Amino acid sequence: MQTVYEFELPRGYVDGTGNVLKRGKMRLATAGDEINATKDPRVSGNPSYLTIVILSRVITEIEGLPSVVPAIIEKLFTADLAFLQDMYQRINNIDPPVISAVCPDCGHVHEVAVNFTGEG
Repeated sequence: MQTVYEFELPRGYVDGTGNVLKRGKMRLATAGDEINATKDPRVSGNPSYLTIVILSRVITEIEGLPSVVPAIIEKLFTADLAFLQDMYQRINNIDPPVISAVCPDCGHVHEVAVNFTGEG
């Protein structure tokens, strides 16, 4: 069973010296990752921060960085954050969020999965 997945960020993390780091690894999430992330005080104050904390726990490597912490995830471009959120959902077999969309031609309401990466 594969538990670690390699990735390449669409834009890349820009480190303190201006290097663009794109390659990394993400592991499957555990129940503990999600439970412990909800206990983080930053999440209590801002539930949107949950994504940042969880990703910092499951991303095991970004090339050239000694560790991945929430402050690193905060500095990612939004395209990279969306890419990682989508990857997290895919490798952990989590259904993507769904929204209702109305066809402008016929008025039919459709349920559409939200794909953060914009890929097929």
